[in-house]
Amino acid sequence: MWLQIRMYLLIGIMFAIIYTLLTIAGTYIGFGGFIFYALLAAILLFIQYMIGPKMIEISMGVRYLSEAEAPELHAMVSELAKKARIKKPRIGISNSPIPNAFAFGRSISDGRVCVTQGIMKLLNKDELKAVLGHEISHIKNRDVTTITMLSIIPMICWYLAWSFMFSNDRDRGNIMFIGLFAFLLYFITNLLVLYGSRIREYYADKGSVELGSKPHYLASALYKLVYGSATIPKDTLRQAEGYKAFFLNDPSRAKSEIDELREIDADMSGTVDMDELLKIREKRIKLGFADRVMEILSTHPNMLKRIKYLSTLT
Repeated sequence: MWLQIRMYLLIGIMFAIIYTLLTIAGTYIGFGGFIFYALLAAILLFIQYMIGPKMIEISMGVRYLSEAEAPELHAMVSELAKKARIKKPRIGISNSPIPNAFAFGRSISDGRVCVTQGIMKLLNKDELKAVLGHEISHIKNRDVTTITMLSIIPMICWYLAWSFMFSNDRDRGNIMFIGLFAFLLYFITNLLVLYGSRIREYYADKGSVELGSKPHYLASALYKLVYGSATIPKDTLRQAEGYKAFFLNDPSRAKSEIDELREIDADMSGTVDMDELLKIREKRIKLGFADRVMEILSTHPNMLKRIKYLSTLT
């Protein structure tokens, strides 16, 4: 419930911000100007929304798998989709060596769940099922649509800031002030979109547990993905930089997260069992200033905090 409340509050704040900005801007540029910028941002976002799935498929080298090619994968996705009460998503595999999984699509009925070559070699069956449950929860929760809707607000702020700051209007002082204000709101709303993305990750983790996965299986999968991603060359990670928001975790932060996660695997087995997860629940997580800043600027929660949240779902 708290995750839902935070998301509703975020949406309310975002639209309150854009309403305030457009009201101020409309006073100076007129109603017609307001309509122009709103429509321009909406059109660009709609184009991105429509061609986005194809861009992801091409960039990530996605190939869709038939049931004959991957019967076990299809069986897991079918079972999870049935529990989630959604249409079975298309199942694909990416040729990326980065161990990860991602979900995308324009709607629930257009959902696609993809795994990478790297993750198939890294996780056991229970861990993989927990990961797939997370991705199917993203589809069920309409996360792509939600983040797309929120993303239109920073775009409008940016266009208004650019227009006002380079305006030739006679009332130059006030116009510049509105432009700087719009630019500040562009920065703030971008941070709020990232915050919304982190909430959706927590919510999808919870969704995976609700679909029947044990929390320690998802925690173990996340733990393995951090270590697996840390071995990937920087050039390979850079190629997927634009799409990491779709991933289960942020692979570019893997090396910095390793030290934080060492204490979780007490028996050095390479996995996280239930006892180890329960021990995390009793610990207080204290992040340094740099870690807090990194989280604020990230699409994904801090991994130690995320695993601690999973421990509360046991």
